Amino acid sequence: MTDTLTCRGVGECLTHCQVHQSADGDYADPRPYLAIHGAEIPVRDQNQSLNFYVEKLGFRVVVDCQISAGYRCVAISPPDHSTVLVLVKASRDSREKSPDLGRRTGLTLVTDDIAEKFQQWSARGVHFRETPRTVPWGIHAIFDDIDGNQFNLLQSSWLIDVLNAERRLAERRQQSERRAAYEMEIAKRIQTQLFPQRLPSLKTLKYAGACSQARQIGGDYYDFLDLAPGHLGLVIGDAAGKGISGALLMAILQASLRCQNALALGNLPRLLESVNQLLYENTPEGIYATLFFGEYQDTTRRLHYVNCGHLPPILLRQDGALERLDSNSTVLGMFGHWECAEAEKELTPGDTLLLYTDGVTEAINGEGREFGERRLIEALQTGHHLPIDCLLKGMLEQVSRFGTREQEDDIALVVARCHSVND
Repeated sequence: MTDTLTCRGVGECLTHCQVHQSADGDYADPRPYLAIHGAEIPVRDQNQSLNFYVEKLGFRVVVDCQISAGYRCVAISPPDHSTVLVLVKASRDSREKSPDLGRRTGLTLVTDDIAEKFQQWSARGVHFRETPRTVPWGIHAIFDDIDGNQFNLLQSSWLIDVLNAERRLAERRQQSERRAAYEMEIAKRIQTQLFPQRLPSLKTLKYAGACSQARQIGGDYYDFLDLAPGHLGLVIGDAAGKGISGALLMAILQASLRCQNALALGNLPRLLESVNQLLYENTPEGIYATLFFGEYQDTTRRLHYVNCGHLPPILLRQDGALERLDSNSTVLGMFGHWECAEAEKELTPGDTLLLYTDGVTEAINGEGREFGERRLIEALQTGHHLPIDCLLKGMLEQVSRFGTREQEDDIALVVARCHSVND
């Protein structure tokens, strides 16, 4: 059985209620999008009319919400969701004078078996003003809703062929969307496994990390690399692009670092030069990643690091002093000839190190303001006494509460705190 609805008119109240959600992506056609969405149907009682359309005609509820005091938006659609009818409560004057109620709506419902629909709906109490009869364009009937609003019911072979073709196209589109969603879910699971699954144990450093992608997958990256007993690699990066492109570059970066991480001991620049060459040779022009790589030595509490164009990590000293681990190299993957310099910091018990990506500081609230580095530092200072896991969770919650808009960029955070051997 195929039922659909063609109509003229647009339900104004639907501009206040979002009833459809489009997939991400830009339109190829530069012209403004335009479509007929639905039509208004005046009714005496929205509850009674809603029950009529749902229980007797088999329509579905699209939206039912209170727009403002005294104004309720009720919208329904036929089973194939081809359009929307908005059941608008008629004003007192219109109910008394009846200029709108009981009118010809000009709307035509199309079915591939009008005889079956006539028998089915008649048995449910639907009043037919005209029973099915043959007309030049098919078989036609007219029925009323409970307010006397008149609708056409039509069976037409040529129109059914068109509608069936559209239905098959919609089914193929839905299958494609389901397949894409399934594949994206698999990609999300795979990327989740690329993040650290275990934390190498150290005597003088406690640490934790988290990542929240703006889409299901993304390009922000953090890692904890077991370089050797007592040597830990603290890594955070931001691959250019979001979604699939960012995730692919992130995977290449992670694989390269893990395969060659032994080079980090005693020769961190050599490791990153090798990673840069791999990215440069195996990615399109203009693709790059920012990266911070720190090699922490457990016995000496020293951190050797290279900052490849990444936002400066923040080092909050035990006495409250702030230091930034500024960039000492350019981004990875952009240039074939690439060199870097290594820097060093000595940590003392109570020092807290924060690594982050720009999705944190560039989170935007409803007023268009960014979270910014100042709020990030305040959050670090306020929670520096908390256990690492609690500090990390609290900072992520602050960013989430601040950004009332939908998350637009990937977010990654790593926190590490130095402590004495006996702590």
